[in-house]
Amino acid sequence: MEALLKEAFFHALRATDPYRLAQKALPPWRPDLILAVGKGAAPMLKAALDRYGEVPYHLTLPQGQDPLGLRARLARHPVPDGESQKAAEEVLSLLQGLPPRARVLALLSGGGSALWCAPLGVSLEEKGALTEALLKSGASIGEVNAVRKHLSRIKGGRALLASRARVHALLLSDVPGDDPSVIASGPFHPDPSTYGEALAVLDRYGLAFPRAREVLLRGLKGELPETLKPGDPALRRLSWRVVGRNLDLLRSARQFLRERGYRAVILSDRFGGEARDLARFHAELVETIRAHGLPFRKPLFLLSGGEAQVRVKGKGQGGRNLEFLLALYAHLKAPLYALAADSDGLDGPSGAAGALLTPEVWARALDPRPYLQENDSLAFFQEAGTLLTTGPTGTNLNDFRLLFVD
Repeated sequence: MEALLKEAFFHALRATDPYRLAQKALPPWRPDLILAVGKGAAPMLKAALDRYGEVPYHLTLPQGQDPLGLRARLARHPVPDGESQKAAEEVLSLLQGLPPRARVLALLSGGGSALWCAPLGVSLEEKGALTEALLKSGASIGEVNAVRKHLSRIKGGRALLASRARVHALLLSDVPGDDPSVIASGPFHPDPSTYGEALAVLDRYGLAFPRAREVLLRGLKGELPETLKPGDPALRRLSWRVVGRNLDLLRSARQFLRERGYRAVILSDRFGGEARDLARFHAELVETIRAHGLPFRKPLFLLSGGEAQVRVKGKGQGGRNLEFLLALYAHLKAPLYALAADSDGLDGPSGAAGALLTPEVWARALDPRPYLQENDSLAFFQEAGTLLTTGPTGTNLNDFRLLFVD
């Protein structure tokens, strides 16, 4: 059963390969410039170059990811660095130099928020520290992006405003609901959030950052321009399409399991909230199915996706999928098989894609409480011996969770 869970995950990754997804959606016209950024950017760009031949391009990838033989600027993720800033400045310069009739193909995927960083009113170091604090606070991706967009010269549609060219964007979605304004912080898409909402996020999570607050307050007073808003005339130059999403990943795994004679149900592609709360929900559902055969008959597989958050209070290491599995282990009364992983191959700063739960983990009788107290899910699964390590997968379609209820 452990092997079957892994096979389902890897099959889903192969079925949603960014090269194939982009290849099917490329426009019939030849672009004057291709901009590619994010964890799925290299295979998406390779598909475009294979179609159009030699086209000027700019590729930005996370450090450690294979550029597939293409020229790339490698930057830090999820906290931006100097290479992130250089990449953003280069992209803005390229866009500003294009004539009105030029056509840009933008290939955007998750991770682009950190990889293109052009701070507005704050230093790169301040922006990085704020990003790190937001990620540890438990804030949702929408809340994090509301702040990042309003402290940026490229996010929140500002890349579109920087140019007179026409832009067609192909998007690989790593966000629940597949909102284009959230993917890579929407450099070409309208942003409905405001300076006031960004300021409220800092208040909500008790984040000081006086310089960032000063900039947001200036924007709230009208002293700084807002991000691109719905209805702006610039949007006439934008067309876009989501080519891959979390639901595609889940459907591919479901089909794989059904072809092998198993029943499989997708619960949702947009679960969010605290990873521990999400684990409790899954545990209670499993126990209800086991006890009453409701709302589904056993045996079956439960699939879910989306993006959970972790409010980091301890000093341990891990990611949202490891935290989910650790909390699931703590809640369940009887063993089961489960896998949870980030489709990009890196679950937070853990270095692993995720992990598995198996009956052997219960047999070891490890106490989850000290690990939960320290947010040290990585150490727990190192001790359990069930870490799932893939390295960067070259895609990013959010979280993948698979539970077998026998």
